[in-house]
Amino acid sequence: MKNQVTTHSNKPPTSSDYLKFIIPSFIGILLFMIPFSYGDSVTIPVAMLAKWVQGQFESVLPIVMTVIIILTVIGSLIARLFSPSIIMDKPFLKNLFYVSPIWLIARFLGMVFAIMTLYQIGPEWIWSEDTGGLLLFDLIPVLFSVFLFAGLFLPLLLNFGLLELFGTLLTRLMRPIFTLPGRSSIDCLASWLGDGTIGVLLTNKQYEEGYYTKREAAVIGTTFSVVSITFSIVVIQQMKLEHLFLPYYLTIVLAGFVCALVLPRIPPLSRKPDTFYEKATSQADESIPAHTSAFAWGIQQAVAKAKTNTRFSQVAKGGVQNVLDMWMGVVPIVMALGTVALVLAEYTQLFVILGAPFVPLLQLMQVPEAALAAQTMVIGFADMFLPAIIGSGIESDFTRFVIACVSVTQLIYMSEVGGLLLASKLPVRFLDLVIIFLLRTLISLPIIVLMAHLIF
Repeated sequence: MKNQVTTHSNKPPTSSDYLKFIIPSFIGILLFMIPFSYGDSVTIPVAMLAKWVQGQFESVLPIVMTVIIILTVIGSLIARLFSPSIIMDKPFLKNLFYVSPIWLIARFLGMVFAIMTLYQIGPEWIWSEDTGGLLLFDLIPVLFSVFLFAGLFLPLLLNFGLLELFGTLLTRLMRPIFTLPGRSSIDCLASWLGDGTIGVLLTNKQYEEGYYTKREAAVIGTTFSVVSITFSIVVIQQMKLEHLFLPYYLTIVLAGFVCALVLPRIPPLSRKPDTFYEKATSQADESIPAHTSAFAWGIQQAVAKAKTNTRFSQVAKGGVQNVLDMWMGVVPIVMALGTVALVLAEYTQLFVILGAPFVPLLQLMQVPEAALAAQTMVIGFADMFLPAIIGSGIESDFTRFVIACVSVTQLIYMSEVGGLLLASKLPVRFLDLVIIFLLRTLISLPIIVLMAHLIF
């Protein structure tokens, strides 16, 4: 680990090697991070492409996604019941299909709800336009199109050295500001550019290998495995506030930054022991060589990473796997938990009761339609999309903006990141996740509301 560049090659980088880093990274930045005006709104190229696909194939996307959900369940059942070598010997397929019994049940429920909704069979409260129909015909087509382009183009950001460059540059900032080692910035960037699950998986792997202590791993997994820019685009589209994408994302970054400052310094995260995983065998060397600047060392690391991508087919394969992982890993769970939560929201008082303590707080902050907004403050624990789905019917742009921002900064949602955290080796319990979810909500809410007052 002390000289990561020479592990790839002892030869000095050539101009061709530098271009392997610069060109794909530049294209990735252009696609994911450079906003531009399109029509009457500001967006990014990936979101524009997704919207075009959604518009062109709107009528068939619910059918296509129902088929994908069915195939996901069939593959999961085969993996669990028969464990065939064609699945179990391939890490990607095993990770995709060999899920725990509880997630298998969730996928199966998602399939049942999708079929019932597509053909409008069974109880209407499952497939109505306010429950299953809202998910299958409104939200899931958006997920299909956004995941398609985001997944295909993610290797441009993840595989050609951009993370290595940023990780090295941020090494000297992470420890004093966030009490974390510099390499944790890579986990955060991977989550932001890819998916929160990528950050959790990276953190878990590095924790097991001895790069993080228990406290550091718990902090990174619950605070730095942030919601990706991809998911954020979906949320803002659902809220019909695409024209506010720049102030929306600025607000998310600001609230997330404050949470990242505060949460590692208070319980439950501050009480995690600073000891390493019992089975860890190594530790990372974060040092930058003497007489070498952080930027120069970061460029060397980035070029070395880019040099490992020798075949286009390998990069393309990674992109396709990203798409399948998002379609098959996320959408069935969204359909299952989303339908259950929407049924509870539409036909019971559960979320009204749970959200009641937030009503006076939102009223004090002068948030319009506070009673409706309060319900969304807690439902995000089940799934990050649910506040946007329920809140999309609220008339006030101000309130929809607040809900969109809060739902993204809460981070801990059980349909994906929360479930993965509990299933990993990371030292977090269910009660920890509940407390962290509520703390993130209470810390970020005043910041988001203040920003909303400045914007509107």
